[in-house]
Amino acid sequence: MNMMTGKLSKQNVTPLSETVWMLGQPALDDYLSFVKNQTIHGAQISRRELIDEWRIANDHFYDLEVSEAGIADQIDTFGLGKSLAPLAAEIAADLRFKHAFDTVPVCVEMVELDKLIVSQLHIDITHSARSGAKLGAGADPAALLRFCQPLDRDEAPFTVRRTGKNRYTFWSPSSDFRFHEATLLDSGQLPQDGNLRPNSGVLGLMVGYSSNFLSVIRSDKRLLIHNGHHRAYALRALGYTHAPCIVQTVTRLDELGLVASGNVVESPALYFKSARPPLLKDFFNPKFRKVFQLPSIRRMVELSFEVREYEVAD
Repeated sequence: MNMMTGKLSKQNVTPLSETVWMLGQPALDDYLSFVKNQTIHGAQISRRELIDEWRIANDHFYDLEVSEAGIADQIDTFGLGKSLAPLAAEIAADLRFKHAFDTVPVCVEMVELDKLIVSQLHIDITHSARSGAKLGAGADPAALLRFCQPLDRDEAPFTVRRTGKNRYTFWSPSSDFRFHEATLLDSGQLPQDGNLRPNSGVLGLMVGYSSNFLSVIRSDKRLLIHNGHHRAYALRALGYTHAPCIVQTVTRLDELGLVASGNVVESPALYFKSARPPLLKDFFNPKFRKVFQLPSIRRMVELSFEVREYEVAD
């Protein structure tokens, strides 16, 4: 407290963000855990109240399985057009694009937003609105393509500290911050600062951000958002009906396992076979939409390693 004014000082105010949750979709346990453990005052909300509102939304989804059966198979798509071909070629030539989309057939298409299938059931609408404000409503096709498939972008800052003998911790305000992979390096890939010994073996543990392209997965006639839920939500909130998406096409379950997230691979029938899967437009339906306040959080990635030395016979 500020003793002079009796008001909260800015230093003591916890930044808040708002998240919208899509009620009525599996799993109920995830929803209850999210409200209790992550939202402001969520632990004070009656479990019965939460379950009742989730059940009502779930019943409405059941009704839509009849009234909107097959709607996901009717999604509208079309090509980018000749005027965007040079920019599309520039995106396809980007090293991040080549690294991220080297598995199954891929193209770039304009995709209807409302009928995109979603596997992520909550959206940080504070972050989404901040992202959408950079584009605004009524942008020209080239600006829209750059927004959805950014090549030049300012990554969120991160910090790193050594938190143990063999442990390092990285922090970032971006939820896109993650561990990538471990890779072997040679001495020629590192600065020659005199610290390397002759014939050194170097192991790199890479932490950073994803390629961050707005991408979807196509199976038969359906399209599911793979990456870019927040941008898709932002575009829909701004009034856009279609967005340029990178489309990866899979034709069998084994291919889906190579490109999709874990929850999609675990329940492919929910997204690609059910009569009426969860869609992007459902986030804007008052019967499903529930907004919560959350404290702003940082993403933490902790890396630790273990060293063992042995003597073994050849």
